[in-house]
Amino acid sequence: MSRFAAAAGLLALTALAFLGGCGKPQFSDTEKKTIASLALNTLPSLKPDTTNQYADLPAAAALGSTLFFDGGMSRDGSVSCSTCHKIGRQFQDDLPQAVGVARTNRRTMPLAGVARNPWFFWDGRRDSLWAQALTPLENPLEQAGNRAAFAHYIKKRFGERYERIFGPLPDLSTVPANASPLGTDAEKAAWNAMAAGQQEDVNRVYANIGKAIAAFERSIEPGQTRFDRFAIDLATGAKPQGDAAFSPEEILGLKLFIGKGNCVTCHNGPRFTDNSFHNTGVPPVDGLPLDRGRIDAVAQVQVDPFNCLGKFRDGDDSACKELRFMVKDGPRIMRAYKTPSLRGAADRPPFMHAGQFSTLDEVVAHYSKAAPSVEGTTEIHPLELSDRERAALVAFLKTLAE
Repeated sequence: MSRFAAAAGLLALTALAFLGGCGKPQFSDTEKKTIASLALNTLPSLKPDTTNQYADLPAAAALGSTLFFDGGMSRDGSVSCSTCHKIGRQFQDDLPQAVGVARTNRRTMPLAGVARNPWFFWDGRRDSLWAQALTPLENPLEQAGNRAAFAHYIKKRFGERYERIFGPLPDLSTVPANASPLGTDAEKAAWNAMAAGQQEDVNRVYANIGKAIAAFERSIEPGQTRFDRFAIDLATGAKPQGDAAFSPEEILGLKLFIGKGNCVTCHNGPRFTDNSFHNTGVPPVDGLPLDRGRIDAVAQVQVDPFNCLGKFRDGDDSACKELRFMVKDGPRIMRAYKTPSLRGAADRPPFMHAGQFSTLDEVVAHYSKAAPSVEGTTEIHPLELSDRERAALVAFLKTLAE
């Protein structure tokens, strides 16, 4: 027998081992249970946001949608939330680093299912969806505005809509046109010259802007994929039909994902994320500012006046357990970044927090080799996957985006 014939025979036997004589994938009961836990039909109902009493109010979501797409919510009128979160691209932008008024140092994250996160941004520097929505508005690289200007803009353009939702706007007649504790030197000086009551009035309007945008973003949920149809058939004992039927390569990839590859350790649940932070040895990008991930974000979320323990939160502080009991230091959060959801990931290269890898093949190769981290200690270990195994993992990941 030639080597070619032997190799072909081995591949055929492998396919039979996976597909069996009846054409159904062969998985252990434990594997079936794990696969079922990843299916979208197991995603629980979205819990109320007790820090935002307007989170499920249709009028707030409608105003939030308007603000999300409004270029007027920026310093020069050219940038909106939708500049980076493009509706036709899974609410992200296909760039290695987001570009607003200027280029940032991180990749835009998609928004499907974002309301289910306990932490926001790649490093978790905000602890609610509405606090997250405020951050780009004043970031000098993103929308580069200031909260006093936004308060005036809301009163001028959307005053009636705002007041129907949030109640009367404060008197802004003596509030400077531009003022913020985070802005330019002139804006900071103007802010510091304001009375404490004025500052609180502006902050309240600003917080409500975030709550409206968050109400809109809560409506963005992931859609069913080939994997979900396959998983449902597997769980019910039905024979997968049409695009729900996996190829032998896709089945091998799924087995690796939940087995030898250890991918499911972090990419678990129906959103394929544990919502936590990990150092996986992803290299920095030359020319970008130093980025140490979660360890630097802890201080930022603690001092954020719009965090869960701040005065602009609705409800009591019983919802603030994540903030009160978060890990604040130590090697485990050095250069640690949020586990992104893998749903739709195959359709949104490049990958990682600053677009370090251009293809899924590069991502899988990185995890297979497990290079050491430039700072801190990586959590991953070399998998030494074969070329065939790496290709199978990529094939499976694509079923999460089809």
